[in-house]
Amino acid sequence: MAVLAAACGGTDTAARESAQPVSGGSLTWGVETEPTTLNPHLNGQSNTHLMLRNVFESLLARTTEGGFVGWLATGHEISPDGLTYTFPLREGVKFTDGNPLTATAVARNFTTMQDVSYSGGWSAGPLSHLAAVTARDERTVVFTLKDPYAPFLDFAAGFPLISPAAWDKPQLKAGGPEIAGTGPFVLDRYVKGQELHFRKNPDYNWAPQSAKHQGPAYLDEVTYRFLPESSVRTGALTSGQVDLIEGVSGNDAALFRDNPDFTYSTGLNNGSPYTLYWNATFGPATDERVRKALNNSVDVNAVLQSIYRGERTRGWGIASSVDTLFYDKSIEGTYGADKAAANRLLDEAGWTAKDSDGFRTKDGQRLTIELVQAQSTVRDQREVLLQAVQAQAKQNAGIDLKLSYVDLGTYSELRKKNAFGSIANSDTITGGIDIENHWYPPTPLGTLNYSRATDPELSTWLRAAASTTDTAERAKQYAQLQRFAIVDKAYGLPLYIPENQIATGAHVYGAGYRPYKQLPENAYDIWVDRG
Repeated sequence: MAVLAAACGGTDTAARESAQPVSGGSLTWGVETEPTTLNPHLNGQSNTHLMLRNVFESLLARTTEGGFVGWLATGHEISPDGLTYTFPLREGVKFTDGNPLTATAVARNFTTMQDVSYSGGWSAGPLSHLAAVTARDERTVVFTLKDPYAPFLDFAAGFPLISPAAWDKPQLKAGGPEIAGTGPFVLDRYVKGQELHFRKNPDYNWAPQSAKHQGPAYLDEVTYRFLPESSVRTGALTSGQVDLIEGVSGNDAALFRDNPDFTYSTGLNNGSPYTLYWNATFGPATDERVRKALNNSVDVNAVLQSIYRGERTRGWGIASSVDTLFYDKSIEGTYGADKAAANRLLDEAGWTAKDSDGFRTKDGQRLTIELVQAQSTVRDQREVLLQAVQAQAKQNAGIDLKLSYVDLGTYSELRKKNAFGSIANSDTITGGIDIENHWYPPTPLGTLNYSRATDPELSTWLRAAASTTDTAERAKQYAQLQRFAIVDKAYGLPLYIPENQIATGAHVYGAGYRPYKQLPENAYDIWVDRG
């Protein structure tokens, strides 16, 4: 399967690629999302990782094809029985507070993450398979699993590491300048609601093998300015107030594409598509016929075209279409956009009457599904997208799709009480872990199981996939799960593949995307030539 990120611009691409990097200077980056916490262990906002990865690094990095290369570890070994993972650490690495990277420090990160009082729900999932993590010697970390669990490599390799001195800091959970990493930049200022400021780590000399250069970063300092409105970000770039922005609306893409004053690139995210998960244990969506009617009532292709002007890619399954390891393309075109079927299913389910507003009713109750979205995860014009979906559900099938945007506290409470009709969600977790999070039973492993599906077949396929390192066999198991969950049971309606866009002034070089994950990379390889 091909890749993955596309770039264009009116500038001479060949000349830009052959240009020699210049060290020094500063860059201001307009970003859409402000981190809810600066602690990388506790932050679930994938759109903020481009900032956090300036400071916090991992054992291994990914290749474009999904393989692994050395970073803070020089490599890895898996025992034949699949129970022991060994990582030899790179020599000479130190945190920016002066502490060396040792096997003990790495082990402390993982054992502390297993403590629910520190990590909350993040302690479930892959960590539940971990029996022990030990320091064989100063530079060798050994993980022992309770059972063979293939997704563990993806998890352990990408887990961000913080300094051993961080555990006693008041800023531990909120994150901030007191929490050191090993990265190419040091966070030295956070102004809530306004910006993050980083300065270069002059001692940095351990970039991953996949980086475009080695040694310290080119830039002396980077400022990330929080600009949640896409029109404001666009205006800030075109007026020269910032050098780079991420998150470009479909309407604004043409301003930068093929414009000699700017560069423009896009990257489809890996992980799971942005999906409306229908709660099969609460309200009308408990009826499979209602869930299928919901999926048939929306013409997703038409909605995406109207909102994003052809600038977004349809999602169909449980994994991103750019997942080179696990996406099963055969699901495309097998469901949805069938108005007649939607109405027939609702008639069969007894929703035959209509109220004065045109919504279907049964026993005097309106067919209402409350769709909940955490306000902090709203990006990429999703509020407009959901309004379009809402309109189609009403127009085509008489369904009242009620949109509710809530703060994180309310969001957590609604999930805890199971008091929601649908949750809209995507994630950028890979390696099959995202699939487990969505399709294991909610307790204890399905931390993102918003459909509340508990069919035993789902767990059977997940366990079979996790028990082997044969990638083809794992993909086969996930493909069976995908067809069952989306087509047969209609537990969710995938809408589109989350995507990032980067637009820069022509004086900015080196901005790009992380291999495989396809999220915007940090500022390490970026340099500026202001002439």
